[in-house]
This record gives sequence, C-alpha cells and structure tokens, in this order.
Amino acid sequence: MTPAPPLTWLYAPGDRPHVVAKALSCGADVVIVDLEDAVAPDRKAYARDATADLLGRTPPVPVHVRVNALDSPWAEQDIGTLAEAPGLSGLRLPKVTSAAGITHIAHRTPAALYALLESALAVEQAYAVAMAHPNLRGIALGEADLRADLGVRDDTGLDWARSRVVVAARAAGLPPPAQSVHPDIRDLEGLAASCARGRALGFLGRAAIHPRQLPVIERAYLPTGEEIEQAETVLKAAATQQGAQALPDGRFVDAAVVTAARRTLSLAGRR
Repeated sequence: MTPAPPLTWLYAPGDRPHVVAKALSCGADVVIVDLEDAVAPDRKAYARDATADLLGRTPPVPVHVRVNALDSPWAEQDIGTLAEAPGLSGLRLPKVTSAAGITHIAHRTPAALYALLESALAVEQAYAVAMAHPNLRGIALGEADLRADLGVRDDTGLDWARSRVVVAARAAGLPPPAQSVHPDIRDLEGLAASCARGRALGFLGRAAIHPRQLPVIERAYLPTGEEIEQAETVLKAAATQQGAQALPDGRFVDAAVVTAARRTLSLAGRR
C-alpha cells in the first residue's frame, strides 16, 4: 500500500521555542517553523539560532522551515545556517516568482524544497516553478499576500489561481498542493466548508495556524465510508481483469481510476 500523504501542516513561530515544542506533540503530520511573517525583524537572528538548535537532532515529526523571502536581508543566512541541519525535512521558500529562485537554492542544499506562490506573477509562473529542479517537492499558494496583490474581496475570486496551482503541480508530477491557512482560528465551521471546497478543487490537506484546526482539516480530507467502499470495488475489479472495464453499477474503470482508488485507500488507513 502507498504510504499516506500528509494532510496537516502546522505553523509555529521560530522565535517561540516553547510553542514549537508544543506543536511537535499536537498530532500534525508536519510542523513548519516560521522564520518569515511570524517573526519581527529584531527577532530574526534569535529565531534562526533557536531553529538550528532544534534541528541539531531528529524531531519526533517532520519539520519544515519557512525561511525569509529570497530577496530579504535574512534569507542567505537562514539557508546557510539550516540547509544541512540533521533534523530538517524541508525548506519552504516564500514569495517565489520564478524558476531561477528555486535553482539558486537547490544548488546550495540537499533539502527538499517547497515553493510558496504569493503573487499574480507567481501564479502565472506556476508550471515553470514546479519544473525548476528535482529537489522541488511541492508548490502551494500563499493566499493572504495573493489576495492583497489581486485586490480580491470574495473568496471565490481566488478559485482560478487555486486551480492553476493544482494543475501545475499535477503537470509537473508533484503531489497535490495543500491548501493555504484559514486565518480565523475560531471559525471551525467556515474552515470545514473551505476544506470541502478545496478538496473539490483538487487540493490535498491544509496548513494550519492553531492545533484546534487540525482535526477539522483531517476529517475534511479523509475519505468517507462510501468512497472507501468504491475504491475497494475498483481494486477488486482491477485485480481480476485487464484493461478498461465497466463495473456492474456502470462506472468505468481504467488505470487512472485505479490510481485514484489506491490513493483513497492509503488515506483510509489514517481513519
């Protein structure tokens, strides 16, 4: 069975090591230590040093670090300090706008890279960024900055950009993107509805800014009992026959449907 992909990605501010320590035990699949937006300029060095200390050993769950933007005064030192840390599972690169930014970093670190697309230009470059280097393992939107760049007020105004990033990731052979954070930590109903919309658009999982959001995200992205049953039926049929076929209920089964069924069952193992 294919290993289940991560569904929950929890941000924690790098200049608050006690919050990071709590995040590591909250049940998130991945903890993202943030050195960028969550950290004031006069705390950047402290956050970097605290994160380097954390990653000097292997943490209990995978840890990614969102470094400062590549054109900022802090990015070079962030990457130089953390690029080969033993406990680092990935570097998240904010405000990427071109493939060149990815290749520049990829030549300096063996770490898995994840690009955050946060502007109109970045969305237009999504496929080029996604294809930039084999070390790039994922792309995602940074919706707060993108919303400001586009002047979008209604949430549906981002749907085209969301679909663009989903398509770019798939075309480049990358995993489906995780959704951007839901900023209201009290609005769990709104979070659930937004996750349902994101799942319909092709996202898989979501970033969070508070532990209370994690179970909502996981429930939204786990397959339902009916979906599990359908996937099992597809795989049983595929095991007994070759080539495309129709199931008794009229559904058509081919290789792509089988692949989707396997992904469904890999996620079902988390229930």
